[in-house]
Amino acid sequence: MNVLYKRRVYRTAIMVLGILCIGICVGSYRLSGFGVDPFTCMNLGISGFLKMQFGTWQMIVNALILIAVFFAARHCIGAGTVVNMVCVGYGADFIYWMVKDILRVEMTLPLRIVALLLGIFFAGLGVALYMTAEMGIAPYDSVAVIIEKWTKGKLKFQYARILSDVVVALIGVVFCAMAGNSIWDILGIGTIMNACLNGPLIQFFRRMLT
Repeated sequence: MNVLYKRRVYRTAIMVLGILCIGICVGSYRLSGFGVDPFTCMNLGISGFLKMQFGTWQMIVNALILIAVFFAARHCIGAGTVVNMVCVGYGADFIYWMVKDILRVEMTLPLRIVALLLGIFFAGLGVALYMTAEMGIAPYDSVAVIIEKWTKGKLKFQYARILSDVVVALIGVVFCAMAGNSIWDILGIGTIMNACLNGPLIQFFRRMLT
């Protein structure tokens, strides 16, 4: 029983560390000003088109994806799913607040580039950590797992992730354009780099952690 308890504590620590990394990732992306991640890009585009508050729309989308995950990949749902949905936004806000309001750091171009690279690094590491913990992952992170399962492993996770990231980013751009808003408000080099690199980085860190 003691061994099981220690293992549970260890997995919980890895899960919390992973979610902390995701908070740093999102905060770093915001500080860089080079565009948001693909999932946020889609939600910003659609919420702007619907004239709906971003947070409200994102909660609706997460809930819809969570329902699909429940039927298609129930093992992806756990305590980490809930903690992720609740805490990542607040973690990102804290990082942004510390740098901009407390430390009052002026985000020059070199610092923005560093923030972008940190965002990409922590995005891959964070997801890999809480996937390795096997205590539940964010609803959107389950999409690539479902695609890999549906294709019977023919489309590996890293490529399924690239596919889902590219598709949601394009959806966001289309809805943003339909709303008459500037697509550069939601799309940037950071969005493109995230879409192309996040899947392979997650898979790389998962192999290293395993």
